[in-house]
Amino acid sequence: VQLVESGGGSVQAGGSLRLSCAASGSFRGSICMAWFRQAPGKEREGVAAIRRYSGTTFYADSMKGRFTISRDKGSNALYLQMSSLKPEDTAIYYCAARDRETCGSNWDALSKWAYWGQGTQVTVS
Repeated sequence: VQLVESGGGSVQAGGSLRLSCAASGSFRGSICMAWFRQAPGKEREGVAAIRRYSGTTFYADSMKGRFTISRDKGSNALYLQMSSLKPEDTAIYYCAARDRETCGSNWDALSKWAYWGQGTQVTVS
């Protein structure tokens, strides 16, 4: 499985961006996909996750209301709509996927995710 992110860039505070993740390859089972981010000098943190089939979503508390995760079930594409962006949202954003265990309350545990993209930079000034 390969994941390729796109859509990052520079934006002014208060602006919006939409990230995309294209997935290729064969998943083996129940699929969950997610966005994580890593700011300079900080640990990677979960942003949001979505179950491929049901569309059930999970969000980090600090992202609720500003970020929306969605997916295209047919193509396994993943999206993150970000609005009201703040300078503290500046980070590399990573797409992640897993197919051996669906997402639950501990969705943001890094060790649970088998596949990762290379990341896309988002800079908010």
